[in-house]
Amino acid sequence: MLTTLAFSTLSLDQTLTQWVAAYGAWALAAVAVVIFAETGLVVAPFLPGDSLLFLTGTVVAANGLNVHVTVLVLTLAAVLGDALNFAIGRRAAPLVLARLRGRWLRQSHLDATHRYFGRFGSSTVVIARFIPVVRTLAPFLAGAGSMAYLRFAMFNVAGAVLWVALLVYAGAFLGTQALVRDHLSAITMAIVALSMLPVLVTGMRALRASRATVP
Repeated sequence: MLTTLAFSTLSLDQTLTQWVAAYGAWALAAVAVVIFAETGLVVAPFLPGDSLLFLTGTVVAANGLNVHVTVLVLTLAAVLGDALNFAIGRRAAPLVLARLRGRWLRQSHLDATHRYFGRFGSSTVVIARFIPVVRTLAPFLAGAGSMAYLRFAMFNVAGAVLWVALLVYAGAFLGTQALVRDHLSAITMAIVALSMLPVLVTGMRALRASRATVP
């Protein structure tokens, strides 16, 4: 499975290019679905959000499509995804956790997200946008907790705008550089590795803390 995911990530730039060549602006619909699913479905934290946004900016700019419309569409997908995830957490958190914990939801990921909320409060909804796995679980746990929807909605929109705009515009700008175009696959893997660092660091700290409490 890991090999398949790694291969898919490495070939993502080629896949996007083929989609845009075949379907034009309609290829954005497929990207929007992925962004919506990663942020809206608590069982889909494995989808490539950061790298997909960056590569979308690169491919869209290279093919002469409107980058600003791309940012608008994908921001809307990210906002709606988090809103759905919040609603699921608010209405069905006990049932979802009981059925998915262990197989689909790792306790370590849930604990890490709880720690972010404990440290950053509501701002976690914004910060989580840039942290794989946590960005999928944060809106769900916000809904399961006591956060008011209006407060969540403000952080949801702010986080979506920052996340999508930063990565798509970065891809559109850097994609014009020959060095970036020639090493897109390597850059994609670097984005994945860097975005996973906070999760790994949090996990290592939790492991050290648990060992320290063992007599």
